[in-house]
Amino acid sequence: MANGSTTTGTAPGPRPTGGATRRPALSPSRASDFKQCPLLYRFRAVDRLPETPTRAQVRGTLVHSVLERVFALDRAERTPDRARDLLRPTWSQLSEECPEWMELFDDAGSGDELAEWFRSAETLLDSYFALEDPRRLDPEACELHVETELGSGVLLRGYIDRLDVAPTGEIRVVDYKTGAAPRQIGEAKALFQMKFYAVVLWRLRGIVPRQLKLLYLRDGQELAYTPDEPELARFERTLEAIWQAILKAGRTGDFRPSPSKLCGWCSHQALCPSFGGTPPEYPGWPEPDPGEESLLDRAD
Repeated sequence: MANGSTTTGTAPGPRPTGGATRRPALSPSRASDFKQCPLLYRFRAVDRLPETPTRAQVRGTLVHSVLERVFALDRAERTPDRARDLLRPTWSQLSEECPEWMELFDDAGSGDELAEWFRSAETLLDSYFALEDPRRLDPEACELHVETELGSGVLLRGYIDRLDVAPTGEIRVVDYKTGAAPRQIGEAKALFQMKFYAVVLWRLRGIVPRQLKLLYLRDGQELAYTPDEPELARFERTLEAIWQAILKAGRTGDFRPSPSKLCGWCSHQALCPSFGGTPPEYPGWPEPDPGEESLLDRAD
């Protein structure tokens, strides 16, 4: 029997660096990393190498945070103008929590660039309001932390952008994407994340989500998917297999690179054998928890 918990999130903040070590877990971002390239998983989850985010990634985090705050307002206040008003106060809080993000705008002319960056965030918010009217919605939770242990012992953990529960008990999982609607490989990655959350909710609540909904704010498109129980059971076995492969690699340090077209977006080519680099000495299985997701992961 699976067991676990859910916690309603508040405004996202930096993860704690001290305290007790948490049990290793699998998150959708880290599972996706391992599927894409085991060495990328090692660099992020084991070595925890720093990565400089792009302005687009930080903008995605900002938009997610604003939408979370929009749903904290009374229904009548959930308007496009109110959402735009929240942009700069939200950015002030995020940049205090992650001051290194302000370095993205330290170059000459950054004042104009920052203003244009805010305008692009406003455009994404306007796109959201064209897709949904939040005044007609009362989510059960936003930025919901979920965690459950499968019968095999695999611990799953993640954050759901929004959880809607109908009066009849039907569940809808909603995820905001601030990039364009993906092609086939990107769509598969997005659905992988959503099925991960569907498995967690199924095991926590005994209910298969009625709908998994992705909102692509850059081009105003949405993707809706309806899973069924046999499919989620198969996907659960996939997650168990991924975790077993991670544990096997973790025992030996044998995290091999898997070159693909996605290598062009990797921050760690200089350390990758596929590009003539040498990884750092393997530090052993990570402490603390390698399943934790960063703010940027959660706004992916």
